[in-house]
Amino acid sequence: MSAHISNVRPKHDKVLVDIVDYVTKYKIVSTVAYDTARNCLIDTLGCGLEALEYPACKKLMGPVVPGTVVPNGAKVPGTQFQLDPIQAAFNIGTMIRWLDFNDTWLAAEWGHPSDNLGGILATADWLSRNAVAAGKKPLTMKDVLTGMIKAHEIQGCIALENSFNKVGLDHVVLVKVASTAVVAEMLGLTRDEILNAVSLAWVDGQSLRTYRHAPNTGSRKSWAAGDATSRAVRLALIAKTGEMGYPSVLTAKTWGFYDVLFKGQPFKFQRKYGSYVMENVLFKISFPAEFHSQTAVEAAMTLHAELVKTGKKVEDIKKITIRTHEACIRIIDKKGPLNNPADRDHCIQYMVAVPLIFGRLTASDYEDDVATDKRIDVLRDKIVCVEDTAYTKDYHDPKKRSIANALTVEFKDGKKLKEVVVEYPIGHARRRKDGIPLLEAKFKTNLARQFPLKQQQNILKISLDQKKLEAMPVNEYVDLYVI
Repeated sequence: MSAHISNVRPKHDKVLVDIVDYVTKYKIVSTVAYDTARNCLIDTLGCGLEALEYPACKKLMGPVVPGTVVPNGAKVPGTQFQLDPIQAAFNIGTMIRWLDFNDTWLAAEWGHPSDNLGGILATADWLSRNAVAAGKKPLTMKDVLTGMIKAHEIQGCIALENSFNKVGLDHVVLVKVASTAVVAEMLGLTRDEILNAVSLAWVDGQSLRTYRHAPNTGSRKSWAAGDATSRAVRLALIAKTGEMGYPSVLTAKTWGFYDVLFKGQPFKFQRKYGSYVMENVLFKISFPAEFHSQTAVEAAMTLHAELVKTGKKVEDIKKITIRTHEACIRIIDKKGPLNNPADRDHCIQYMVAVPLIFGRLTASDYEDDVATDKRIDVLRDKIVCVEDTAYTKDYHDPKKRSIANALTVEFKDGKKLKEVVVEYPIGHARRRKDGIPLLEAKFKTNLARQFPLKQQQNILKISLDQKKLEAMPVNEYVDLYVI
């Protein structure tokens, strides 16, 4: 005889409850978190402004139906578009992620928590413009910063102990879940409705990492997060109508997320939700490069200067050894042809070869006109990665979270340059004092790409002042970025 299946509605999975209780009840009190969130905001928007210089990104901007303008809609910084919050979230999320230059979180799972800003800012702007139109108070930028801190925390804390990449899933599932929770709360959903919304995010079919890996690496990796954060807004709005959720979406036998997509394993958690992730997030300040290579690029820049000093040329190099951590090897240790910019910015050999040859690594260095320089591929073939287990251990150590790389250059004449070791990149929390002035300089450079001087100054006047920024209505701040 077959056993009957119980149709008793289960209680909500604890993972869902913990997320929703955090979003609805936890009060952020950390001044470090708010200050870091402000820096994260300007850095993230700046990355979007730089991305608008690239036609491949710009072609994805705007409404689904050309010419559509939404009354009291959310505005897209650096453009003239005014859209519904779902499409605005896609636009903002895509532009800020396009160049792989926004913040990063590295643990069992990797990701970019500021990807959530697409949904958070679009929703806050849309709500604020409608509030003003109705004679009500708009949200303030402190509300946006709070949403950022909480989205960072949800994505980052789940990522600490749970590897989605090892089961072939892309990290943007965490963007969708985190954005859904925060946006749903921002929309004023009840606790039960937010639980429904978050369950809808988990029950979605999740993105494969196919577009991030050889031989299929492609530009979807640059808009996948925009897609995820916009989907979050859509799901939150669906839940707001009273649409039901799925309480055991994770734990349901046979049909739940764990059994279907996570090899039957439940999530593990290292810590409770607070403000840890925002306080310790990694900024990409100097180089638009996949974060596991940031320290390698810093080392390569040092070695370039040494080559110039000693009179050696890259043609004299016999071999380059990169002593690194396991995650770096798994993601970006890549041989063979590189087919497009998305392929190149996920190849550590390419990201080391370019600064050794040119003494720089910029977003444009991934384009075809630079990549056709034959010296790059010749040098790539001479670069070998080897795992240092101590580096791998320190990478996972919550008290260190290093992203170490060490480069050794050997020449054809038998000589070597002294190994250059960089354990913590300039964007690491341990180097905030040195990093923030450079982050602000990066923001100023990106503002100058799109805006006249007076507009740049108006944005900076607010953006670099914590109190002024937090008090400013969201719609007024976004208006500063309108072309």
